[in-house]
Parts: sequence; structure tokens; C-alpha cells
Amino acid sequence: MKKNVIFSLVLTGGILAMSCNKMESAKEERTDLEANATVKRECGSMEVLNAQLHADPQLQQRMNDIEAFTQRVSSNEKELNTLLPDGTIEIPVVVNVIYKTAAQNISDAQIQSQIDVLNEDFGGTNADYGNVPAAFSGVKAAVGVKFKLDKIVRKSSSKSSWGTNDAMKKSSQGGIDPTSPTTKLNMWVVNKMTSGGQTILGYAQFPGGSAATDGVVIGYNFFGRVGTVSAPFNKGRTATHEVGHWLNLRHIWGDAACGSDLVNDTPTHNTANFGCPSYPHLSTCSGTPVEMTMNYMDYTDDACMYMFSAGQKTRALAVFAAGGPRNSFAQPAGVN
Repeated sequence: MKKNVIFSLVLTGGILAMSCNKMESAKEERTDLEANATVKRECGSMEVLNAQLHADPQLQQRMNDIEAFTQRVSSNEKELNTLLPDGTIEIPVVVNVIYKTAAQNISDAQIQSQIDVLNEDFGGTNADYGNVPAAFSGVKAAVGVKFKLDKIVRKSSSKSSWGTNDAMKKSSQGGIDPTSPTTKLNMWVVNKMTSGGQTILGYAQFPGGSAATDGVVIGYNFFGRVGTVSAPFNKGRTATHEVGHWLNLRHIWGDAACGSDLVNDTPTHNTANFGCPSYPHLSTCSGTPVEMTMNYMDYTDDACMYMFSAGQKTRALAVFAAGGPRNSFAQPAGVN
């Protein structure tokens, strides 16, 4: 009888523990979704870059060399045309999913939806491409880079949150090592990222960094446009923004008051824009130009960003030119 009572207590305790775990898991998912639904777009790419520059004294020189190369190639369209006879490059993508709960282990369909968004946004076939105002219609551009899902890698983790220190990219720190990072774009999908107490939607590594940490990181509920995504970042544009960084594009305000994004055909912005600014939104910088708030490299909501400029296209494609920092990815569409 005693054994039965003990077994009953153990069984009941186990059921209660399982129920509590499920309740805690559900509470955690709900809390994350509620918190993330109210955050502004925050990209950690520049924070990560500054940390890498501090850790690697040679990185600044490599990036200076890349910038000089980019400026030279960008002024020579023939060099780009020789590289890209059909105007496109196809990049294989490895998606590394690190999850704690079932909801964070996003579906294949959600992952594919993100690949679809990237192809639309970088190909100029996105449904809202026609919303570009007439003032910018002459400079809007399809970048001409295609993306193909190569592999999905999944890993369970007990971590509730990640920082911007690249731990998710290292198996030794509970993450997933990148797959062939010199020929495949690795994307890590994690349950949550924070920095300085703020939720970070994603971050990317600029050209010039270590291959061991190269790629893009995005929160699970900002990745793709179906499944667990949270408005107003539910249309897959966080990945478009971060892949833009991976292709050497800077924030449109240059991360400084009236700064430069190193592109000639984007207006000077005084700072980042959030939400969905009404058009025309005037800059406070010299000449008070109309800001290109619908550019993917601003901080507006997913529904309100829908274009790259011709100058950004040229700058992005320059990384694939012979001698460029991502030339190893330069294969004609369908080869990889």
C-alpha cells in the first residue's frame, strides 16, 4: 500500500511538474510575444561591428580596403557586368534554428516564407514595390541577388535569451557552428536577443569579419511572414535589412546625425525613422530633403519599407566582384 501511495505521489508530482513546465513555457512564450509586440526596430549590427573592431586591430584596415575597393568597383559598371552577365547571383542559405520551446522551433513553411521575402525584396518583385513615391521612382532598383534554401539545422537549448556576442554561432557556447560560411549565407534564428535591456530584432556581420561568425541572426518571431511572427515586424523585412548589412549596406542615416550611408542617391537623414512616417517626411539636415523612409535600411515598420536604391544595388553587388570580400559567393544562378 505504501509503495502505491509513494508511486501515486511521485506520479502526481511528475504530472504537476510537467504541467508547471508547460505553464511556464506558455507564459514565457506569451510574455516574449507581448514584450516584442511593443518594441521599436533595433538592429545590433553596428554594436557588433564596434565590438569586433575593438577585438581585432586589423579589422579596421580590412574594412578600409573593402571600402576603397567598393568605391572603385562601384564607379565601373563594366566590372560588375562582366561578373554578372545575367544580372543575378544565387546564394545558398543555411538556416540554423536554436529553440527552447516548441513555438520557437519554427516550421519549414515559416523558414521558406523568409526566403520568399528575400527573393521578392532583392528582386524588386515585392507587392508594395509600386508604392515607392514618384520622387524616388527614378532611383528604385532590384538588387539582382537570389536566395535558395540549402539546409535547415535545428538545436534545442535551455537558454531563454541571447546577447550580441555571437554565442549562437558557436557549438562550444550552446549554439550551432556555421556551415561553409565562405560559400553559404548562414542565418541563425533564436528565441530572443537583448542588449542593454532592449530587445534586438537582429544583427548581421559586415564584410571583412571572421568567416567563423559570418552571417545574420534574427529573433524567431521576426523571421518570415507566417507562423510565429509578431506585428509590426511580421513581413520578413528584418532579414531584408540585415542581409543588406551583410552585403555592406549601412543604415540610411549613417549612424550619426545627418551622417552618410556611403551611397549617393539616398537623401541625407538626420536620424533613424520608426513606425510608418507620413510622406513626405522632411529631414532637418542641410537642404531639408525628403527622407527615403521606405528604404529597407531605415528603421521603419515592415509594412512601411519596400525599396532599395540604384546606388545601394551597385554597392551591394560590388562585394561579389573579383577581389571583393564576398567573391566566393559569386556563382551564376543555379550553380550552387
